[in-house]
Amino acid sequence: MDIKPIEPGAIELLDMYYYMRLGRAIEERLELEYKGGKLPSAIYLGRGQEAIEVGAAYALEQGDVLAPTHRDMISQLPRGLTAKEVFTNHYARANSLTRGKGEANYQGDLKRGLFATVSMLPDFYPVATGAALAFKLRGEKRVAMPLCGEGATSRGDFHESLNIASVLNLPVVFVVINNGFAYSTPPFKEMKLSDVAERAHAYAIPGVVVDGNNIIECYLEVKKAVERARDGGGPTLLEAKTLRMRGHAGHDAAKYVSKELIREWAQKDPIDRFEKHLTNQGLLDEAGIKDMTGRVTQEVAEALKFAEESPYPEGQEAVTDVYRE
Repeated sequence: MDIKPIEPGAIELLDMYYYMRLGRAIEERLELEYKGGKLPSAIYLGRGQEAIEVGAAYALEQGDVLAPTHRDMISQLPRGLTAKEVFTNHYARANSLTRGKGEANYQGDLKRGLFATVSMLPDFYPVATGAALAFKLRGEKRVAMPLCGEGATSRGDFHESLNIASVLNLPVVFVVINNGFAYSTPPFKEMKLSDVAERAHAYAIPGVVVDGNNIIECYLEVKKAVERARDGGGPTLLEAKTLRMRGHAGHDAAKYVSKELIREWAQKDPIDRFEKHLTNQGLLDEAGIKDMTGRVTQEVAEALKFAEESPYPEGQEAVTDVYRE
């Protein structure tokens, strides 16, 4: 099935730019708070992954579902997650989405099509596949999109999900963010394939590789896959190649990543690249960049203040909405 790419307009491009800038600003502040010993939880940063995070999520429509991992907070922003919700969850406050029970980025909201994030990779692949099956059985034009890293593609539930999605022709787009390291293990120590997307051939579904630092390419290719799935064309496996520019978590200095590799990918920074593109297209100038910096800085400052001033949950809250035998 040939699906024509849906080109984003000026409004959409600037909207995506805002989410990329907001996501990075939130993470930079979280990193400072963590290093200052102010957070009761860990942090899992997606710096360098803003293009695929925002581009993929932006390709979804209302009613679709996104199933992210603990590193994919930025992907939740285009789906309606707010900076206040991010900070209240990290600070374990009563008014957070998890009402103080969660930590880090372990938040979600089914009303907005956001499955609460997990770090057991790729546990959401079978869950999203099940959601896609439900959509098909109910005759709904909805799409499920789970995210995972390249290391997770060596697990059995990844392959089981692709297989059943292929056999049943389900409306699901599997997104693999190949950020160079599964914690500290590079891809060549995990698989002999040069591209994770090659795994799609075993299940007779399309496998697509995109530049994970080019948001327009990410958006267009994911959008094609999403609309193909929505129109009955079945699943797609999409791999975005990028680099995780921070360690696995806040405590990890990532000494296993060479300085040369960091310098190489720093030259491909997704936000810098997008700013240059928008400037060349006449959609952004120095004043616009300054205004955006001020906007996201203020939004993050207000969100942090809101979280710090929010109350902790009462003791009895600990046993509500929790499975007990």
